[in-house]
Amino acid sequence: MPVKPHSKDLSSLFTEATKRRRSSPLKPLLKYMQADPTLVSLGAGLPHPDTFPFISVTATVAEAGKSSVDATARHVDVSIAARAPTAVTEGLERFLQYGNGRGVASYAGFAQEHTERVHSPLYDDWDVVVSAGNTDAFVKALMLFCQSGDTLIVDEWTYPAIIETVGPMNIGLAPVQMDDEGIVPAALDSLCLNWSADAPRPRVAYMIPTAQNPTGATMSMQRKQAIYEVAKKHDLVIIEDDPYYYLQFGEYRPVGETADPEDRYSDLPGVTALIPSLLSMDTDGRVIRLDSFSKILAPGLRCGWITAPRYMTDKIQFHNETSVQQPAGLSQAIVSKLINEHWGHEGWERHLVQIQRDYAMRRDRFVELCQKYLKGKVEFTVPSAGMFLWFRVLLSEEMQGREGVMQEVFESMIANHVLLVPGHLFSPLGATPEVLSKPFVRAAFSYASIDDFETAITRLAKALEPFTG
Repeated sequence: MPVKPHSKDLSSLFTEATKRRRSSPLKPLLKYMQADPTLVSLGAGLPHPDTFPFISVTATVAEAGKSSVDATARHVDVSIAARAPTAVTEGLERFLQYGNGRGVASYAGFAQEHTERVHSPLYDDWDVVVSAGNTDAFVKALMLFCQSGDTLIVDEWTYPAIIETVGPMNIGLAPVQMDDEGIVPAALDSLCLNWSADAPRPRVAYMIPTAQNPTGATMSMQRKQAIYEVAKKHDLVIIEDDPYYYLQFGEYRPVGETADPEDRYSDLPGVTALIPSLLSMDTDGRVIRLDSFSKILAPGLRCGWITAPRYMTDKIQFHNETSVQQPAGLSQAIVSKLINEHWGHEGWERHLVQIQRDYAMRRDRFVELCQKYLKGKVEFTVPSAGMFLWFRVLLSEEMQGREGVMQEVFESMIANHVLLVPGHLFSPLGATPEVLSKPFVRAAFSYASIDDFETAITRLAKALEPFTG
């Protein structure tokens, strides 16, 4: 096997605060307790595990590859005892104790193994560090390189939590033109080449390459390669926020195109046919990848991980030690026990195929109804992944240019008992008159019951009627 190179050292781009960030002074002492079982610790200010009232914790889950509402699914009891001296997964005495910011070993170990299996990073000093979901991970990644007065490159339309996170930090946003595959490489190159603002030239670009929120755009491998080359050219760090990565399900096929409905979902990508990630083509170590269990297990777990060169993940670990410590112990325990001892990598991958099938069915039914009821009222690109459709409302000539028309559209939707998100909420430029006039709304097909889709779409058609003719 060829020897992998070391990552490029980008620490010169660190903020001064990052350069000064060190491990919490007490955390390094934990290694002595873990390395020497005969050591009697009078140093650690840790509560004794015998004071924890939790004897065991059990979660009942569906077998791998089955939905929790499938009546044929066998149920699996995932139980974690207080002590587990011989198990692969640690006991509650470990999960519920203070940690070192890196995560409990079995949980972090699965994240590392999975990353190797799916992304196989091209440099040798990569590592993972745990996060409490991708919003937490984004803040930690951002603060490595950005501080007050800096600018973050983002998509033309982007996730509102990012906008609200950087605002109080006095970090500006530089939006880049998008098309049906997301950020346009030539536009990113032009922004960097022609940077003339008073703020320092941007060092970081944030993007959601799969099923982009809000537009649903997914980058092809060729688009990712082009983006990566621009990043190398301008020495940019890329934050690859990819919570929808495993929700890829391919092109839309109209109902009736196959004789057997099950054939429609017989070639889902699983993990072997996914579009390669930016991380997987990163030779320099300039991609910080954010992964989360939120869309593929449950968002309330607040569990995820970050992949980057070790000198970066070390700094994020130190940040964890003075903030969240690590994801909640009970969440780590359930996830780790489930995947490491019950499902394994193969079961986990069967579960991902089941999730892909569920979202593909939702996407197909939703698109079918949109094509039936919204023709002439909206335009949209059918997504190949994720949860969202990005509608351009086809305003009539009379309504085009009318001040406040999109607010009227929103009020009409509410009056007709259907909710979509106004497009201006996703704009990095804020609620300017120009942005407010853009005729976009975002629909999510992830949460409503499939049985309610037709009701929602017919209500939307009625709400749009006065504005589209």
